[in-house]
Amino acid sequence: MGGKKTKRKPRKRRVIASCYFCDEKKNPSYKEHGELRRYVTERAKILGSIDTGICSKHQKLLGVSIKRARHLGLLPFSPKTV
Repeated sequence: MGGKKTKRKPRKRRVIASCYFCDEKKNPSYKEHGELRRYVTERAKILGSIDTGICSKHQKLLGVSIKRARHLGLLPFSPKTV
């Protein structure tokens, strides 16, 4: 039953000086879909705040605005298949 237990390495946090949206003094908007593409992977997944360096307040707003842009057809729900 008991297998070999492996130790997990802790995830290395990327430390960025400050949030992009806090520096620019604006909130993420679904209308700026070109800017939202920076926070989506090539598999159409939303990147986390550790990877993007955005504060939690703006990360929540970013997720909502990406989902709105998807419903309006500005961003894809799934990646393009080749």
